[in-house]
Amino acid sequence: MALGTDYELQDCALARALEVVGERWSLLIVRDAFYGVQRFNDFLTHLGIPRAVLTARLNALVAAGVLRREPYQQAPLRHGYLLTETGLELWGPLYQLSRWGGRHATEGGPHHLFAHARCGTDLDLVGACPKCGGGPVPPAEVVMRPNPAHTGGHRDDPVSRALVRSHLLLEPIASAAA
Repeated sequence: MALGTDYELQDCALARALEVVGERWSLLIVRDAFYGVQRFNDFLTHLGIPRAVLTARLNALVAAGVLRREPYQQAPLRHGYLLTETGLELWGPLYQLSRWGGRHATEGGPHHLFAHARCGTDLDLVGACPKCGGGPVPPAEVVMRPNPAHTGGHRDDPVSRALVRSHLLLEPIASAAA
């Protein structure tokens, strides 16, 4: 018997959230959107995801209000995918899950480190800046940089090559095929 695609018997907020971002690939698509990936082909090559699955996940994330489609080319018409305000709210949970994975589920440690752009201080476990105080740092104020201590393999697609340089989250990563 095939598994269902929802949690209709679970009456809780976590179950409702999983219906939006809990399918395989969905959180990786959202992660890449925070990294600055916007174009379909860049998601496709960076994630190594089947085209039909990517199409379905992008459509579902747009329908759920996590991403929005915006044209970036007129002829032929092409769209990019950007995080909405709702999608931006996923930064905290995504960051914390990534940090957990870097500590407990990844050989060689995390691929990337995150710092407060204003002062350069690495974010703490909940995404706040220990130097500046206050709550979690908004994603637009976060610099992502490669972790020099990471010993794992590196991919060679255009997005992966762009991610070896420090950059602000949400800053568009230029596609190799414009």
